[in-house]
Order: sequence, then C-alpha cells, then structure tokens
Amino acid sequence: MDTSKRRKLLQSALAGMVAIGLAQAAQAQAQQQTSGEKEKCYGIAKSGANDCATATHTCAGQSKKSNAPDEWKYVPKGTCQQAGGKTQPPKATK
Repeated sequence: MDTSKRRKLLQSALAGMVAIGLAQAAQAQAQQQTSGEKEKCYGIAKSGANDCATATHTCAGQSKKSNAPDEWKYVPKGTCQQAGGKTQPPKATK
C-alpha cells in the first residue's frame, strides 16, 4: 500500500474514532440532564400523550381527552403544580 493511501486510511480511522467519542459525550450529557427525579403529574396530559395506564385503558398514549384528571405524565419533581396538575390521583368514585 502506498503512503498516500495509508495516510488517508489512518485519517479516516482517526476521524471515525473522534466522531464516536463526541457522540458518546453528547449522549452522556443528555442523560445527565434528563435523569433527575420525576413524579407523576395528574391532569396535565394531552390527548394521546399520557405516560401510562389508567382504569380505562392499559397503555401509554391512549388517553382520549386532554387534561383528564386520571391521566398522568412524568414531570421533573416539584414542577407539577406549576403546570396546573396534581401529584395525587383523583379519589375513586363509587
């Protein structure tokens, strides 16, 4: 293999390694920013954007009505009431 081909191959390999390192650093930073404590916030989920099941369905993303009191989303701890929600589920009616 001649010198110019070897140099191009080495440059490509080095560029790939740098790109992988940068991507891993960006991913680690994003995880740190989103890994804070969360809490369930009832009554703020938009239609089809709830995080989990309720008594009326079994899966995330199945809410039929925006801001339904029994639908919830995870939010950063301490921000639920600021968003207009409640941290406790509504009381069951008999």
